[in-house]
Amino acid sequence: MPRSLPWVAAALTLVGIPAGLALTGGNVDGVMTGTVAVWLALLILLVRRWPLTVLIVSVTSVAGLHSSYLIGSGWVWPATAAFVAVTLAGRLRAALVTGALAIWYGLVWDGFVDFHSADWVLGHVGGEALWLAAALAATLAYRSNRRWQEEVAARLRQSLHEQELEAGRRRAEERIDIARDLHDVVSHTLAVVGVHLNVALDAFDEEPTEARDALRLAQDVRGRAMNDLQALVGVLRESNQIESPAAGLEGLAGLAEQVRAAGIAVTVTESGVRADVPAPVATAVYRVVQESLTNTVRHAGAGRVTVTLHYLPASVEVTVADDGAGAEHPEGHGIMGMRERVAALGGALTAGPDEDGGFTVRATIPVAA
Repeated sequence: MPRSLPWVAAALTLVGIPAGLALTGGNVDGVMTGTVAVWLALLILLVRRWPLTVLIVSVTSVAGLHSSYLIGSGWVWPATAAFVAVTLAGRLRAALVTGALAIWYGLVWDGFVDFHSADWVLGHVGGEALWLAAALAATLAYRSNRRWQEEVAARLRQSLHEQELEAGRRRAEERIDIARDLHDVVSHTLAVVGVHLNVALDAFDEEPTEARDALRLAQDVRGRAMNDLQALVGVLRESNQIESPAAGLEGLAGLAEQVRAAGIAVTVTESGVRADVPAPVATAVYRVVQESLTNTVRHAGAGRVTVTLHYLPASVEVTVADDGAGAEHPEGHGIMGMRERVAALGGALTAGPDEDGGFTVRATIPVAA
C-alpha cells in the first residue's frame, strides 16, 4: 500500500461524508456531520497498521449512528475509504464479509425495524451494495495493475543485473586470456633473450663477432616482445568497456516494449545520426534510459513516458519524462549510478519532479569523451 494513501483517503473521507449526507438526504447538521467525518478520517490514518480493525470500527460506527438516527443515510458508503484501504492491503475476503454483514444489517433494520416498503429497502440498500461492489472492483483493478507494473520493474532490474553479471563474466574471461598471453610472451621472451645472452657471454672474449650477433638477436626479440606487450596492455585498458550485447542504442526498442507491457505508453523520439555515437556513450545512454523507465514503472504511477534522444556533433542529449505524480523518486543506487556513469564520460545528469507534475531525467554526454 502506498504510504500516501491513508492521507489521501482521510482527506476524501473528511470532504466526502458531509457532501454525501447532503446529497442523499441524510443529516446536514454541521456539528454531527463534521464529527462523523473527522472520526472516520482519523480511523483511516491508522489503516496501515490495523487495516481490519479500522474497517470493523468504521462500519460499526456508521451502523450505530444510522441506527440511532443521527446521520439518517448510508449503511456502507461512509466507510468506503476503509473498504478500499483494506482491499489494497490484500484483505479482500475480510472486506467482502464485512460489507455483506453491513448490507444484511441495513436490509433487516430498514425492512423490519423502520418498516419501509420492499421497493424502498431494495432501492436504498441495494444501491449501496452496487456502490460497494463498484468501489471494490475498481480497487482490485488498480491493485492488479500496480502489481503488474512492479513485476515488470522487477524484470527490468533482473535483466540489468543479468547483463552486468554477463559483462563481468566476459571481463573476467578476457583478463584470463590476457594473463595467459602475457605469461606466454614474457616467459618466451625471457627464455630466448637468456639463451642469446649466454651465447654472447661465452663468446665475448674468443668470438666477439658471434657475441655481437647474439646480442643483436636478443635486442630484436626484446623489441618484438615490447610491441606484443603494448598491444596486450591496450586491450586490457579497453576491456573495462566490455558490455553485454543488448546494452546499446539497439536495445532501446526492447526496453520500450517491456514498459508498454506494464500498461504505460512509451514514445521514443530520435534525431541526428546514431551511427556517430561511440560505444561507451551508447552504453551510457542505454543505462540512463533503462534506469529511468524502471523508476517510472516503480514509483511514478504514470500513464505515459517520453524518451527523447538528440545526436549532436559534440554530444548526445537524453531526456526521459513521465506524467506521473511528480514526487521525488528515492535516489538509491540507480540514479546515483546513472549520474556517476555520465560524469565518468564528462557529462552531466539531472533528475527531479517538474513544476506541472511528472518526473524528468536529463543527461548530456560528450561524444568525444
